[in-house]
Amino acid sequence: MNEQRDPESGDLIGEATEEIKGMAREGMAHPSTKPVLVGAAVGAAAGAILPVVSWPLGLVAGAGFMLYKRLRP
Repeated sequence: MNEQRDPESGDLIGEATEEIKGMAREGMAHPSTKPVLVGAAVGAAAGAILPVVSWPLGLVAGAGFMLYKRLRP
């Protein structure tokens, strides 16, 4: 979790899995938890406002985007 990641490694799924496990283990103490929750909230709000997208889709998209930005800055 705190080790340096090589952005060229190509193992995005493995890194995401480890990050999510770390977030589940450490809760709010994990450095990725708060940004991912904020991204989920922003996505849900955007999904509620936009007529084509529902809030659950916005929530997942926002959380996924922030997790990706944490893994590949």
